[in-house]
Amino acid sequence: MSPCPPGSACLIMDSVSCAYGENRVVDDVFFAVRPGELLCLLGPSGCGKTTTLRMAAGLEKPVEGRILLNGQLVGGQGVHVPPENRNVGFLFQDYALFPHLNILDNVAFGILNKPKAERRDRAIEMLRQVGMDKFADGWPHQLSGGQMQRVALARALAPQPMLMLLDEPFSGLDKRLRDQIRDETLHVLKSSGVCVLMVTHDPEEAMFMADRIAIMRGGRIIQIGEPEELYRRPASSFVASFFGEVNRLSVRVMDGEALSPFGSFPAPGFKDDEVVDLVIRPEAVSLELDDDGIATVLVSHMLGRSNLIHMRIDSDHAPPLHLHARTTGSLPHIEGARISVTIDRSQVHVYAREDQVDPDPVPEDVPAPPANVGNFC
Repeated sequence: MSPCPPGSACLIMDSVSCAYGENRVVDDVFFAVRPGELLCLLGPSGCGKTTTLRMAAGLEKPVEGRILLNGQLVGGQGVHVPPENRNVGFLFQDYALFPHLNILDNVAFGILNKPKAERRDRAIEMLRQVGMDKFADGWPHQLSGGQMQRVALARALAPQPMLMLLDEPFSGLDKRLRDQIRDETLHVLKSSGVCVLMVTHDPEEAMFMADRIAIMRGGRIIQIGEPEELYRRPASSFVASFFGEVNRLSVRVMDGEALSPFGSFPAPGFKDDEVVDLVIRPEAVSLELDDDGIATVLVSHMLGRSNLIHMRIDSDHAPPLHLHARTTGSLPHIEGARISVTIDRSQVHVYAREDQVDPDPVPEDVPAPPANVGNFC
């Protein structure tokens, strides 16, 4: 398959569904990924994101819909192109380096139909891009986790795939190293211009890596967009809460306004006396010491660059309301102190009430993808 033309979609998942027996784990999923774009599938365990990735790879067959790679049908409608014929690179969570091959031969493994000298030159070039060319003659067991991840990235990109699939590739690294490696990986992927589909359950990682994020729940995509769009304009309480802790208040609507202890907020489309979810991000809550304030500080945690404040708001007509605020600065939030509360209205969202407990996830314990299928590596 030749590279994707500029401006076209390299990968199209067109209304695809997948089922294991009677369990429908992916349901009517549609998205397209353009050359040079990184699309991240984000969601809780069991939401179908890994199965979606495996269908793109050719390791699972859709029961409905179709998969197009560079304009060619590779899955669905009675067609199934195997992984080794899709020109797809895969970055594994556990690196999947071959222990019996040295670093150079690991990277050269998937480069097919080229003379030995050209394969070696390409492998050295990719090792140089990830800063591992000095280790070409070494062995996988001699490398640290971060070094193995760099080699795995070089190996996946060496055959010049049109599509790269990343399945939680940084989860095995400690936080400091994970931040460094994913930054380096992003630079290499962007410089290659390859189309990338990535799976993660970490919203911070998704926002850092992705050009667009698709939020999955129960096998379906419930919102897709740029990171800022999903954070600023979440389509549901679930999406809002997936990008960090939120304060969720059950409040009533009167005259098109959701009424709260902090004032009223527009609630178009809801009926009078209807109970809705008022979602407020902790960073939208500003505090000030005030003997006449409506809230009492319960606990104050200093978290480096920010403070996490737990507070209680008492009412004569309702149970106590617990709220969290994330603040910066040196305001002495003494436990037991009275404070006034101000809300940034731009970070408040009103939604129909929804059950916040997901059903038991459908297990995705199908066999792991093979590590050595052609240039699917």
